[in-house]
Amino acid sequence: MKFAKRLAVAGMTALALVGTTACSSSKTSSTKSNATSSVKIPKVTKKTTVVFWHAMTGVQQSTLQKLTAEFEKKNPNITIKLENQGAYTDLQAKINSTLQSPNNLPTITQAYPGWLWNAANNKMLVDLTPYINDKTVGWGSAKSSNIKTELLEGAQIKGTQYGIPFNKSVETLTYNADILKKYNVKVPTTMAELKAAAKKIYEKSGHKVVGAGFDSLSNYYTLGMKDEGVDFSNKINFSGTTSKKVINYYADGVKAGYFRTAGSEHYLSGPFANEKVAMYIGTSAGEGFVKKGVGTKFTYGVAARPSKYNMQQGTDIYMFSKASAMQKAAAFKYMKFLVSKSSQLTWANATGYVPVNKQVLMDKKYINNPNMKTPAILKAAMQHLYSVPVEKNSNAAYIQAGSNLENILIAAGKKQNYSGLIKQGQTKLENAWKQ
Repeated sequence: MKFAKRLAVAGMTALALVGTTACSSSKTSSTKSNATSSVKIPKVTKKTTVVFWHAMTGVQQSTLQKLTAEFEKKNPNITIKLENQGAYTDLQAKINSTLQSPNNLPTITQAYPGWLWNAANNKMLVDLTPYINDKTVGWGSAKSSNIKTELLEGAQIKGTQYGIPFNKSVETLTYNADILKKYNVKVPTTMAELKAAAKKIYEKSGHKVVGAGFDSLSNYYTLGMKDEGVDFSNKINFSGTTSKKVINYYADGVKAGYFRTAGSEHYLSGPFANEKVAMYIGTSAGEGFVKKGVGTKFTYGVAARPSKYNMQQGTDIYMFSKASAMQKAAAFKYMKFLVSKSSQLTWANATGYVPVNKQVLMDKKYINNPNMKTPAILKAAMQHLYSVPVEKNSNAAYIQAGSNLENILIAAGKKQNYSGLIKQGQTKLENAWKQ
């Protein structure tokens, strides 16, 4: 399906990239009392150019261009040079290669924090705390920014606030309302209810419609463990009792037929639009593609992910230390503008991304968006956000966990014993952490 491929380009590349979204257990770096006094932030008094690397396409790119033009009109001394680097993988590769020649880096870039672990260790990033706390270019405090705390923490590396959240999403449950009504199934609000609903649909449809599935296996495993009280870290025992409980929940469903994976299609939006699966859990940023794929075939609905925790996904904006003091001040003014209530309302309504500004989540112009169903449920979907901590090799481990689960679910689908794969998975996960 073309729209599924477009989702892969414009969306979250969840299987490979979400794990780099960060959450530090430390308090936000904006609480550091000595940070502001150590940096002098100048006023932007002369013509200044800020180079911004990004990976936005389609409506995301055109909306970014529109907002940038608005900012430049309000700030005639500042020019924002937008440079599209292609897909996220292309952007990451460009950053990695250019880190070897720091003077060729942009002023700011979109990125997942995990991409910039080495850059942070080599002091190539700007600690944004002084800018956040500055009342001229910033807000005076992190609290005054109105950015959700978990999202700010997600843009930290080793407890330092290097990034500002920008294009974010969470996971949501998308469902075929007509099928649920036909088989008298309520929209699931817990994982137990999701399993029961999936089984009922599969059985009542004569095994023609799979009940449910998950787009990202890495997300499924990470959040499944978190719901069981286990954080994703190098201490996770993939072959332990809790892990097996999480694995078996999905594997049992695949074996019986009422659950499925995205497989080679990468996203379940295609099978969903073709009425092959009744419900699926995927990125909230994908509703526009779902809407186009479904058309008038049936009525779809969107609900909060049926679990306590949800995964925050998407990139932040980071600033490189090679920039001049004037460029840094100008860049932060632009970053502040992009996460303002007005900009985030425009951004979220146009692109489907989650607004990072809390005021927008409560704005009727967003909640009552007649073209999207996601906004009305986002507040509930964002109650308990989680993301993979930015640690050495955490992204590799996150990806490996999903790969482990994929192999297990393939075996389960063939009704093969997968106990050996669980043991192998533990070894592979340990190696991923240690590489």
